[in-house]
Amino acid sequence: MCHVSVGHVARVLEERGLPTVGVYVQAFRHVVDEMVLPRAVITPHFMGRPLGPPGDAARQRAVLEVALDLLDSATTRTVVELPYAEKTQAGSSTTGRVSGQ
Repeated sequence: MCHVSVGHVARVLEERGLPTVGVYVQAFRHVVDEMVLPRAVITPHFMGRPLGPPGDAARQRAVLEVALDLLDSATTRTVVELPYAEKTQAGSSTTGRVSGQ
């Protein structure tokens, strides 16, 4: 699905009282800002892989956990930018920069 279409669908759902959170790659950060999406997670991954590399279940789960936490906790417009995560024996980092707008 087109990254802009996702924003339009989110807007319609939000207007009907269903909260949404979008997961976008950094290349589409401008879409989040231009469409003024209420909640979004920005990842440092390649286009077409917003949750992370194929086979990296730990990273994909971490991105989903951040998105679900944002869905549960955000009361105002919030964008979370996840940093590049270096592989460690303990796993990937899920911390990121949060900006409310």
